[in-house]
Amino acid sequence: MFDYLGDKISNAMKNIRGMGKITEENISDAMKEIRMALLEADVNYTVVKEFTNNVKEKALGLDVSKEINPDELFIKIVRDELISLLGETSATLETSKKPTILMLVGLQGSGKTTTAGKLALYLRKKHAKNPILVACDIYRPAAIDQLKTIGKEIQVPVFEEGTQEVNKTIANALEYARENNNDYIIIDTAGRLQIDEKLMDELKSIEDNFKPDEVILVIDAMMGQDAINVINGFNNKLNLTGCILTKLDGNTKGGVALSVRHLTNVPIKFVGDSEKMDGLTSFDPKRMAERILDMGDIISIAEKVEGIVDEEEAKEEARKMRKGTYSLEDFLNNLKQIKKLGPLEKIIGMLPQARKMGLNNINIDPKQLAHVEAIILSMTPYEREHPEILKASRKQRIANGSGRSVQEVNALLKQFEQMKVMMKQISNGNMKMPF
Repeated sequence: MFDYLGDKISNAMKNIRGMGKITEENISDAMKEIRMALLEADVNYTVVKEFTNNVKEKALGLDVSKEINPDELFIKIVRDELISLLGETSATLETSKKPTILMLVGLQGSGKTTTAGKLALYLRKKHAKNPILVACDIYRPAAIDQLKTIGKEIQVPVFEEGTQEVNKTIANALEYARENNNDYIIIDTAGRLQIDEKLMDELKSIEDNFKPDEVILVIDAMMGQDAINVINGFNNKLNLTGCILTKLDGNTKGGVALSVRHLTNVPIKFVGDSEKMDGLTSFDPKRMAERILDMGDIISIAEKVEGIVDEEEAKEEARKMRKGTYSLEDFLNNLKQIKKLGPLEKIIGMLPQARKMGLNNINIDPKQLAHVEAIILSMTPYEREHPEILKASRKQRIANGSGRSVQEVNALLKQFEQMKVMMKQISNGNMKMPF
């Protein structure tokens, strides 16, 4: 997401690079490019106009010192305005009482039921909470079964009482939650293809009867500017406390994220950035702005690694890299950890200057990683620790055992040795990383 917008803004920087001062003349082309990029990314026209006017007003006439280049100053102004547009600070979930009631609302097809599961998993894994899912979509065929399947997958209990009146189900779920010490109740409500009176009456009834701590709208980011009308439609009837944008990992232009807070005053609390159940990320305006501008998101990478990579193991592997004793067994363990992080392309795309280096369009075939894993698993533990003993007969046995060719075995061994040399140089400070 945001690659197109980020690339356009980066290109706009070239128009003022090398200038001694930012002037209306040398900034006009840059502002025109940014304006067009924002509009093409489905950012609301009113927001675009206000954003570009603010950037222009703050940039014009500023003297550029010897230490700060004009493009660096301009990118800082754009970054600050993007952060302001996105909401400046992260909006956290309410935690004032136990159990905390979270009511998810939204149109059909927005991914509400899946998001309910993602949110439950997020609370359980990230904050050690004990949530429960409550099935209140009693109209859509198989909606309750879908939620039960999700609950089983993520090991979170699902409370359901069939298609009875939803207020009775929620009242019973609350009693169950108190008895079972659940921290959060996540209510998956019914949706419609469009906002109608019957839908809103039911949702309003739930809100009036149970006073949920959070009423969160789940909305498909691929709706574009229509999303603003949907948010306002729900917000006029309910007291929305936030929204979750789904499908930001798809081909969406992402412009709705830049319009939501400014036009509706409803904060974005989470974004869905993967189809997997752990694909829900807390929304941080600063980090999002920096990703748009290709500054990377190292913090998000660190958060993904946390809980998957053992700190002591990482230190031991770093020691082995410095000594040059990093083995294929270590590499195999790292491959298994990488698979848990999700799509590798996504992780690489979070690195600083990823778009500039063309890493955002990199395509890593999961089958290739599976082939590498199969080859290493076909080796004996001793061979993994001492690959230098691998001669023709051993390589043939490994190839047969993994279903790969001897050429692929040789290629892996060669690449592994090259990687070991590079890792040792980096660990010893003899080689600079390319970013």
